[in-house]
Amino acid sequence: VCKLDGVCERETPNIKQSLIASYSTLLAPKVRDACTEITAVTERDSHLIGSHSCQQHTSSCSVDLSTWFYQFRILLQRGLKERKHESFNTLRVFQVITASILAGLMWWHSDYRDIQDRLGLLFFISIFWGVLPSFNAVFAFPQERSIFMKERASGMYTLSSYFMARIIGDLPMELILPTVFLIVTYWMAGLKPDLVAFLLTLVVLLGYVLVSQGFGLALGAVIMDAKQASTIVTVTMLAFVLTGGYYVHKVPACMAWIKYVSTTYYSYKLFVNVQYSQGNKISSLLGCSHHGSNRVSCKFIDQDIAGQISPKLSVGILLLMFVGYRLLAYLALRRIKG
Repeated sequence: VCKLDGVCERETPNIKQSLIASYSTLLAPKVRDACTEITAVTERDSHLIGSHSCQQHTSSCSVDLSTWFYQFRILLQRGLKERKHESFNTLRVFQVITASILAGLMWWHSDYRDIQDRLGLLFFISIFWGVLPSFNAVFAFPQERSIFMKERASGMYTLSSYFMARIIGDLPMELILPTVFLIVTYWMAGLKPDLVAFLLTLVVLLGYVLVSQGFGLALGAVIMDAKQASTIVTVTMLAFVLTGGYYVHKVPACMAWIKYVSTTYYSYKLFVNVQYSQGNKISSLLGCSHHGSNRVSCKFIDQDIAGQISPKLSVGILLLMFVGYRLLAYLALRRIKG
């Protein structure tokens, strides 16, 4: 036992207990008063902010409109800063540019009468821009789950402001690369040389990308496991591709229902409609109104062009999917507790 100033260590007061006693006597009242004052100011400010939208006799609103837009703006800015490097990283840009150039070279200035080749290109576009956005989007919510739960538990923002910031922030990120892809591929492949046709194809493609992205977001939010969600989206997109209307026309009755929930099926039909409409012009060029020598092309006209569903119906179903998938993702996120 060491002695300090002639006093045994056991006889000196406990330093920890001395500090606790000093804090309780000197600092604790001041800290308590400061916290009480801050709480009172916060409650008064919150009441003043919420008084514009909430009546005094009702219970105070959890978050008013101005606060919601403030949260939305902050989350949107954070999301754009975080994901701009992810969406436009070198590998992804290289992937899209390379695919567009390869497709343009493979279908270089294809002839309008080469129906089989052109339908193959249109279906390739449907496959590429159905799989890529959905596969990228499926990781969005599972990767942010821990930070999302932590911030939601602390009451930093509402779920609606977070979700809308995520959805709107993804729009410029997801639509630029498909536009570049189509500009390169469309004119290299020599598709219908008409500005209106190109713009309609671009609108269909961008809408299809957003629907595919919503499908990935919904699966990711429901499953909330990156590996499981990626496996499910791969299998599902494979089923969509197989029943998309290009590989098989006579789909078995037990599998026919899949094509009616397939995003690829409706987008492919819209692409074909923009290029060939109802097939009257190409039928006249190939002489398919009577028995001719080129029966293979005429068969493609009957099965892939003339027999397609109404474009208005396809657009309506894609719009329904666009809203429905995002609504499903929002409802799935609501069940997650911080």
